[in-house]
Amino acid sequence: MTITIKKDGIYGEEIKKSRFICQLARVKSEEEAQNFIAQVKKANPRANHNCWAYTIGDRQEIQRMSDDGEPSGTAGVPMLEILKKKEITNSCGVVTRYFGGIKLGAGGLIRAYAGAVNHAIEAVGLVKLVEQQEMILRLDYSLYDSLQRFLTQENLVIVEAEFLTEIKVSAYIDKNRADSFLSALTEHFNGKIIADKGQIKLTEVDFAQIK
Repeated sequence: MTITIKKDGIYGEEIKKSRFICQLARVKSEEEAQNFIAQVKKANPRANHNCWAYTIGDRQEIQRMSDDGEPSGTAGVPMLEILKKKEITNSCGVVTRYFGGIKLGAGGLIRAYAGAVNHAIEAVGLVKLVEQQEMILRLDYSLYDSLQRFLTQENLVIVEAEFLTEIKVSAYIDKNRADSFLSALTEHFNGKIIADKGQIKLTEVDFAQIK
C-alpha cells in the first residue's frame, strides 16, 4: 500500500512566541526533495531554522532528515517519525522556525516539530495509491441495463462505452478484486458477456474513505 499527501500545503502555528511553519510537497526523487527544501530556505532567509524530513519509495526505502541547527534529534527525527508512523511516502516536509525569544527545551522542540508536521498532514489530507485493472466488457444490447445494475452493485462505474454492432464498455476495479469480479460476472450472466483485462493504472483514493 502506498500512502502520500493529497496535495502540497502549508500550516503554521505559534508556540511560546516562536512561529513554526510546515510546508509539505509531493516528491518523486531526492533531487525533487532537495530542490523543494532549497526553495523554502530561499523564501525564508531570515528564519532561524528550516528543518526537514522526507521519505521516498513504495516502502519508504529512502529516509532523510535534518535538524538544521536545532539540538540533535529534536527536529528532523520527530518530523521523520510522523511520516514513518503514518506510512507516508514520496513526501517532503520542511518546518521553518522563527524564534520568539523563549526556549522550549528538548521535549518542547520535539513536540513542536512533530506537531507542525502532523497538523499540516491533517490539513492537506492523505490518499492511497491503488492499482486498478481495466475491465473491457463486450455484450449484446439486451444485456446492457442488467450490466449497469450489476456494476452498480459492485461499486463500479462505466468510464467508456462504444455502441456498434455490439456494446463495448470499460470499467476499472482494484487489481486485487479483478479475478473475483470476473468469476461473479461469468456466473451472473452465464458467460454471455465477454470480459478481457486491459491496462493497469494508479488511482488516488481518499485515505479517509478506506480506514
